[in-house]
Amino acid sequence: MNEFLIGATSSNSGKTTCCLGLMRAISDRGLDVQPFKIGPDYIDPMFHQIAARRASVNLDLFMSSTGHTIQCFRRYGASADVRVVEGVMGLFDGYDKQKGSSAELAIIVDIPVIMVVNAQSAAYSVAPLIYGFKHFDPRLKLAGVIFNKVASERHFLLLEQACHDTGTECFGYLARTPELQILSRHLGLTITEREKTELLIRAAAEEVEKHVKIKRILDL
Repeated sequence: MNEFLIGATSSNSGKTTCCLGLMRAISDRGLDVQPFKIGPDYIDPMFHQIAARRASVNLDLFMSSTGHTIQCFRRYGASADVRVVEGVMGLFDGYDKQKGSSAELAIIVDIPVIMVVNAQSAAYSVAPLIYGFKHFDPRLKLAGVIFNKVASERHFLLLEQACHDTGTECFGYLARTPELQILSRHLGLTITEREKTELLIRAAAEEVEKHVKIKRILDL
């Protein structure tokens, strides 16, 4: 069983785009992917279903007890090869400080976290950001980082060095491309346009295949 949570430093960092690309890329490898979404969101799970070809399940520590949430995670993911959880907002954003956050759920169900970092207009400055998220709560297993909106290979090398200097693994990046920017704007607006959604998810999966270490993620 492979399982991980995709979190981010904040909303609009690229969590959903990254999740959809990973779900489709892993599914295309012949593995059964079970998607989950933190919170009561009903739009992202519909996109998850298209990407992973399997119904997504909500996990909500505000409306559900801890025991019930853990039971849902284990029950619905029992027959899958890979369990992918998409976080909500920033990694530590909950209804009361950290309570109900993506970080709290990752700690409760004991799964590693891959953090999406929006690298637009930033380079080595991401180092203290990553360091802070990694060490803020020692119970959290921050496995590594995927950068989003990377401008070039040179840009990525600077970001990768930042990861190295904080002792954090870098799993790759998503380039700043028009296709993925369209995907970001498209999400939640035209859910009924299934054909267009499929094309956008495929574009995200192709980007993940090019620049993200999928095998290394599955080895977590």
